[in-house]
Amino acid sequence: MTGRSVEEKLGFDVVRRLIAGRCNTDYATLRVRDEEFCTDPQEISRRLKLTDEMRLVLMFEEAFPTSGYIDGKPFLQPLEGEGSNIDLLSLGKLRTMTETVRKLTAFWNGVKDGIYPNLKRMAAQAPYFPEITRRIDALLDKTGQLRDNASPELADIRRSIRDRENSISRKAAEILRKAQAEGLADADAGVSIRDGKYLIPVNAAVKRRLPGFVMDQSASGKTAFVEPVEIIDLENEISSLHFEEARETARILHEFTEFLHPYLPRLLESAEFLGETDFIMAKARTALDFIAGMPIISQDGSLSLRKARHPLLERALHAEGKQMVPQDVSLTRAKHILLISGPNAGGKSVCLKTTGLLQYMFQWGMLIPTSEVSELPVFDRIMVSIGDNQSIDNDLSTYSSFLEDMKTMLQLADERTLVLIDEFGSGTEPAAGGAIAEAILSELDKRGVFGVITTHYTNLKLYASGSDTGVINGAMQFDAQKIAPLFKLETGLPGNSFAFEMARKMGLPESIVKDAEERAGEEFVGIERNLRRIVRNRRALDEKLQKIRKTDKALDAITEKYEKELSDLKARKQDILDEAKREAEGIVKSAGKAVEKTIRDIKEAQAEKEQTRAARSELQGFMAALEQKKSREAQARDRYIDAKLEKLRKRQQRKGVEAGLTAARDNAPLRIGEKVRLKSNGMVGEVTKVSGKSVSFVVGSLSSTVKADQLERISSGEFKAASKGAVSVRPAWEDPSIRGRKLNFRTELDVRGERLQDALDQVMHYVDDAIMLSMPSVRIIHGKGTGVLREEIQKYLRTVPGVASAQDEDIQLGGSGVTVVRFD
Repeated sequence: MTGRSVEEKLGFDVVRRLIAGRCNTDYATLRVRDEEFCTDPQEISRRLKLTDEMRLVLMFEEAFPTSGYIDGKPFLQPLEGEGSNIDLLSLGKLRTMTETVRKLTAFWNGVKDGIYPNLKRMAAQAPYFPEITRRIDALLDKTGQLRDNASPELADIRRSIRDRENSISRKAAEILRKAQAEGLADADAGVSIRDGKYLIPVNAAVKRRLPGFVMDQSASGKTAFVEPVEIIDLENEISSLHFEEARETARILHEFTEFLHPYLPRLLESAEFLGETDFIMAKARTALDFIAGMPIISQDGSLSLRKARHPLLERALHAEGKQMVPQDVSLTRAKHILLISGPNAGGKSVCLKTTGLLQYMFQWGMLIPTSEVSELPVFDRIMVSIGDNQSIDNDLSTYSSFLEDMKTMLQLADERTLVLIDEFGSGTEPAAGGAIAEAILSELDKRGVFGVITTHYTNLKLYASGSDTGVINGAMQFDAQKIAPLFKLETGLPGNSFAFEMARKMGLPESIVKDAEERAGEEFVGIERNLRRIVRNRRALDEKLQKIRKTDKALDAITEKYEKELSDLKARKQDILDEAKREAEGIVKSAGKAVEKTIRDIKEAQAEKEQTRAARSELQGFMAALEQKKSREAQARDRYIDAKLEKLRKRQQRKGVEAGLTAARDNAPLRIGEKVRLKSNGMVGEVTKVSGKSVSFVVGSLSSTVKADQLERISSGEFKAASKGAVSVRPAWEDPSIRGRKLNFRTELDVRGERLQDALDQVMHYVDDAIMLSMPSVRIIHGKGTGVLREEIQKYLRTVPGVASAQDEDIQLGGSGVTVVRFD
């Protein structure tokens, strides 16, 4: 089993292609292709942290540059050889590359230490070349063409060209007027320019009367286009000047190449930094598509997946409007092999492949779609036996292929190996196949191998039921009443095949089913019946225990809440009393002083009326000042509260950055060297010139100029895919970010178990998407618990423009554990 074979069986080859499709540069695409499965925990941690930090950057940092990523190596590496000069298009690409590096350097220099530490450490080594940028800007104008003043010689040559062209234009107009006066040309005729030649349209019958060369004629044959002899000499002079212009351009580019030589090693490093950033950004964008997070590297060797989702299956289900059922999978040193049984099409293989794919993604350095409390160990190898590898060329049958896989596993598997075996032991006579499978399982168990195995064999279920084994049973839940799978894994009990029930549901005659039950024997039927009874009892017991836990948790939370409130009230009461006492003492003290002063003034003035009135007025002023002080304090408190509310509103406005980020990136001005697609017909090409609102781009050997709003930026992967196939007419354009959100959007969000702030962030992004996609209503599952999560979520929803209502679900559908959001 080669690494690529394992990737294909688990579906990681598709994940690689999705990430490669997000790359802007060939460098990043090659990095996706060449990145390998890793067994070094430190390297895995580094890869995960870089991707997770980039995910956060794309979500929250609007200033981060997401466009302008150009492949620098293809045009920089040839310059290291003798005799190679940079061309004009590559010079434009170099300007785009150095400008993007400058923006990245400026962004990371502005980030505080401790925020995105791994990305900032990577960017700290990136070289930036302000002198090169200055020299390029002195040579190129905004359209990517050489400036007239790039050299004095070039300025003289272009001035001469313009003078000759003006002379030709005047001369051609003069010849046309003369031809019209002599009746050789129509009165409304105009000078025609074809292939750079000035041609006079004359009547074909008299074309010989105008000295010159006939270059073309009209479709009707009535008009001939003549290049006058008088103009040919001027055109030859212009051709000679254009040759001198090309020679001077080559000299300027050669001179710049010589200047560039000492910088080439560091420029190549800069190109690698840009490509590496593009590679990490492609991984982060794919992680955002998968709604993935960074798991924990297990320290004790255990495997614990929480709310794990198969990313590829989830995309397919969303396209069909269906929901993915998350799975919880746990393996420890004591119970290191999970044996899953249950009905066909019940989700056994999906659970196995989800475990394998997420473990492979984790060790490749990719974020995985699980809860971030998931823990994964680092294995030396993942070994897979999935599907039918039968081959006529190798003379392998289905069972022979299975035995070949088992032989390889038994040769290599140890306690640092994860094995994934689907339909263990099938493909041969059941008794012999079951015995061989049990012997292999026993050997894998003794070695401490980790594994997820699916089977229908009863003897393997009985083996896993033993208390002295490292194997644990797992069952895919099944609704016995509806005869339908629930696609939910339940560990600790073996699964039931429900073969006879399925046969009845599919409409087999009852007599046939009864006969089959009799042939299977009472012991087998009894075992199946007992398994169903045990599962029912286990489920009922679990539900009761869950209710008891919830009740205890709610009571504890309520008790704690009331105790805290009582404590806070007591403390607040004491604070208020203390503060009132201090204020009263201050007022009495101040008032006492004022009264004493008033009495003293009256006595000193011997109770003269004027002095008495003045003293009284001063006392009244003191009391008014006290009232004014209280009013100012109240106004200060109001201003403080208003400032806090304004800060909260601004914080809410800063959320939901991902949609704005994508729109900003797509609306950014196009640059030379970027890949684009013509919206009207789907043609793809590369930008060669940007002039105001017009953009020139090359398709193969053809060049075209259109308005900028007729083009859309695409990734390197999209460019390659479109270049391989024929150009097809595309449907009406739709924003790719909206397309992606429509594909991935679910009408139900589950935030149970999340921290309050994390839950509010998820709800905020989710509601933004729902409003953008014009959803009539959505459901948010937050559970009942203490009610805090429900209260805060509904409080936030009532502040969101576009939300018509946010109310509890019907009691039969979840009651206060679910909030139904309806939009205007």
